Amino acid sequence: MSGVKVWFLESRPQFLTLSVILAFLGSTIAWYDGYFSIWHALLAGIGLVLAHAAVNIFNDYFDFRSGIDLATRRTPFSGGSGILPGGLLTPRQVFWLGTVCLLIAVVIGIYYTLLQGWQLLPLLIVAGFFILVYSPYILKRPWPEWAAGAGLGALPILGMYFALAGSYPYTTVVASIPSAFLVHNLLLLNEFPDVEADALANRKTLPITIGRRGAAIFYSVVALGVYVWIIAWVAAGAMPVWTLLALLTLPFAIRAINGARHSQDPSKLMPGMAANVMMVLLTQLLMGIGYILAGAF
Repeated sequence: MSGVKVWFLESRPQFLTLSVILAFLGSTIAWYDGYFSIWHALLAGIGLVLAHAAVNIFNDYFDFRSGIDLATRRTPFSGGSGILPGGLLTPRQVFWLGTVCLLIAVVIGIYYTLLQGWQLLPLLIVAGFFILVYSPYILKRPWPEWAAGAGLGALPILGMYFALAGSYPYTTVVASIPSAFLVHNLLLLNEFPDVEADALANRKTLPITIGRRGAAIFYSVVALGVYVWIIAWVAAGAMPVWTLLALLTLPFAIRAINGARHSQDPSKLMPGMAANVMMVLLTQLLMGIGYILAGAF
């Protein structure tokens, strides 16, 4: 495997699709409200992807340092990149790769702070906090999934919108909450195969603290809450009717819930995890398309 490919794979590029879709959704909401620049959207999107890459890289680094990577059962959806356990990069190299990605994202964030206003700064500070302390600290506190939902769900939508519009209207806050729910659940379901390994590192994920059954119920409530939230705020007039397109992903949600309920059975958990990924990505993609259609018609 070539050196460049190894460095690239360490970012877990297959998961960066999420940040691309988050950038798309945040940009379409801004476009719907009358604020859009393709160049600013692209630059802000690059910053978001780099921040997400930093999250993935630092997670790999801290997992390896804690010994989790050696005990984790890797799946297509969880278990790390395998780069460090395979000896393809050193921990020092991975740490600096994450640091460089984060620093470039910070520079882009500072640019938009100077361009649009200081109100972006608190969001950037909170996002940076989540990136740096999630793996070594937040994961060792009960219910760490909320931080992933906020930091890699709601905040990117708000940040993308602010980069284009320079404000945080309540309608954008409302529109960011489904992303928070979805990313929360993306992480939660992916934690089920790692219960034993995570427990060895004193992590407090929901499948550990409330058990697989309790975590499955929690997952189900949050998953269905995504659709209830969208329907309720469309009815209230805070989101356009076209965003109801997101309800088309409900069959994926049902399949994912079934996987969570039967998490001890890999023949049901793995398809459920795949459906979870599709639900997360397509729900946000369809919301973005909904904002485009609402603006066009």
